[in-house]
Amino acid sequence: MALEIERKFLLSEPLDSVIGSGKLKIRSEQRIEQTYLAMDDTQELRIRRITDLADGGVEYTHTFKRGSGMAREEVEYSISESLYEQVFRAFDAIPLTKNRITAEWEGLVVEIDIYDQLELTVVEVEFGSEEEANSFVPPSWFGRDIGAEKQYGNKTVWKSLQKKRQQEQ
Repeated sequence: MALEIERKFLLSEPLDSVIGSGKLKIRSEQRIEQTYLAMDDTQELRIRRITDLADGGVEYTHTFKRGSGMAREEVEYSISESLYEQVFRAFDAIPLTKNRITAEWEGLVVEIDIYDQLELTVVEVEFGSEEEANSFVPPSWFGRDIGAEKQYGNKTVWKSLQKKRQQEQ
């Protein structure tokens, strides 16, 4: 299994201001819809529909993650649209939706996620080692490190969407 080592920050400046300042070189923007199939404290299974906003290309993935904190095991692979749709319909869940901007900042690849269902914009950076991640000094505009704060985790946000839906029914 591949190891995903990332740090996550709560963007402290308006995104338009960060982009307008020239701090970032935008590489791509995607629309992501993700649904969790199963999860517990240390493992999760999810599916995603990822649409490239520049060319309209769509890809579908299935992901398994294990662990918690900054370093987790991750296996992700492509699935067909048909398989994605079958699983999505079977779970009848509200997908978590966000736009992801992949950009370059001072030679480092950063991903900025802008969530639809809540006012939240986060910056994620992946690293090759835990030592590299721990020694990284983020710029002030990244905001505070929220990697250990579970309320900002995708699966926590997704669970809250499902609870809200149940309360409305």
